[in-house]
Amino acid sequence: MKNINFALLVVLMIATASCQNSIQMETSFKKITPQEIQDNPIKMIADDWMLITAGNQDEFNMMTASWGTIGNLWNEPVVFIFVRPQRYTYEFTENSDYFTLTFFEEKHRDILQFCGTKSGRDFDKVKETGLTPVFTELGNVYYEQARLVIECEKIYADFLKEDKFIDQAIVEKMYPNKDFHKVYVGKILNVWVKWT
Repeated sequence: MKNINFALLVVLMIATASCQNSIQMETSFKKITPQEIQDNPIKMIADDWMLITAGNQDEFNMMTASWGTIGNLWNEPVVFIFVRPQRYTYEFTENSDYFTLTFFEEKHRDILQFCGTKSGRDFDKVKETGLTPVFTELGNVYYEQARLVIECEKIYADFLKEDKFIDQAIVEKMYPNKDFHKVYVGKILNVWVKWT
């Protein structure tokens, strides 16, 4: 009987801790619609940068990106992201149905710098940067340090093709090794902003 009571106590403690973590996540971030995003998309991607993260609670990876778009396609709010096949994150993006984009305040620029110059094959980026992973209801990863989170479902993917570039100077400048990005179109499922 004592063993049963102890087991029940442990289960209750775990459940309570889990609820407290859920409450903390809910109070840290506020859910908004894609139409309520206030940021200039060119600035937030090109200048501020973002982390693309794919995978699940057991294994995931992230990379810094400064190329991408946010807009409307096929009557859906969408993002376009671009991932080169040699990036470690490519494997995760390929094998996942979802990905997240996380945006940070300028004070976290060092996190983005590290995640953009170091590979997850060689470094534990979470440990090295101090990022705190948080998981959505779908099991996707974002970070407590984020100021804006966009959760997406992949709906289209294909490689950029050399013969489709109208301006071939782009190929010469950006793809001298012919390592063309794969483009992923993600339908925006959820958006969260940090409470201020």
